[in-house]
Amino acid sequence: MGSDVWVIADHAGGSPRRITLELLGKGRELADARGGRLVAVALGHPLDGLPRTLGEYGADAVLSVEHPHLRSYSTEAYTEVLSGIVRQRAPWLVMVPSTAWGRDCAPRLAARVGAGVVTDVEALWVQDGRLQARRPMYTRKVMGTVEYVGDGPHLAVVLPKVFAPAERREGRTADVEVVAVQVPEPRTRLVETRSLQRERVSLTEAEVVVSGGRGLRGPENFALLDALAAELGAAVGSSRPPVDSGWVPHDYEIGQTGKTVSPTVYIAVGISGAPQHLAGMSGSKYIVAINKDPNAPIFQVASLGVVGDLFQIVPKLTEEVRRLKAQG
Repeated sequence: MGSDVWVIADHAGGSPRRITLELLGKGRELADARGGRLVAVALGHPLDGLPRTLGEYGADAVLSVEHPHLRSYSTEAYTEVLSGIVRQRAPWLVMVPSTAWGRDCAPRLAARVGAGVVTDVEALWVQDGRLQARRPMYTRKVMGTVEYVGDGPHLAVVLPKVFAPAERREGRTADVEVVAVQVPEPRTRLVETRSLQRERVSLTEAEVVVSGGRGLRGPENFALLDALAAELGAAVGSSRPPVDSGWVPHDYEIGQTGKTVSPTVYIAVGISGAPQHLAGMSGSKYIVAINKDPNAPIFQVASLGVVGDLFQIVPKLTEEVRRLKAQG
């Protein structure tokens, strides 16, 4: 088994997304500890300048895999291509972003190549020659340390915003290899993609998240969160009840059946704090809870709790933020 560390790149429009840069940063550390190369794997069509950019962010080598069937993610195409090159080249570790497509593809890839896989990874390190990972378990009631056995390949599905992103070095180059692949005609096809324009910043990449729950009482009251988020430069999220009620799209949902976020500040407005929701946000550095129920479970994980009427508190908070910004 080899010593290389692979990062499967998540990208858009020829540019790597932030989570790819985070994986490259951690991958550099692990590759150096292992004495191997940091290899970025880019799938898509077209890839434009992506391989060059990945080199500037620290990749020693880039496997560039272009094919019309890889223009958008499909389970069968990505699994087929990745399993083929992993079996052929035998990396020590494959790091996959914990995105919608990454979580879909990783277990299938692990089954195809006989790899051990750990999901929701928050930390990775080498101890006594073995790779270890830390991940939340039981809706974040405990943190588990998992040790990979065998020589690899190992798969790690890594959460966003848990590692520092790699720094860009203009002019740095990587060895780019164009990998020729045969991709079977897919049995499914992408019919339409609709982009949501409501986010000022990606929910999973935001430093500040303002999130609402059932306590908002209706979809029209999410305007309160929009106003606060606009002043803070934050993204707006939601617990599951507003999504189930049709107040906001599913893309807003944070929790076990939605997105996992790890912002610096998470403001929970009218959210009781069910375990399913805590599973998606309790990794936040600071949690501010606003709820009229002093016994709400959210206060057990909050750094700062405010007991009161959110319909009075949130507008005042927004106005205070606006005033402080005006003062410079």
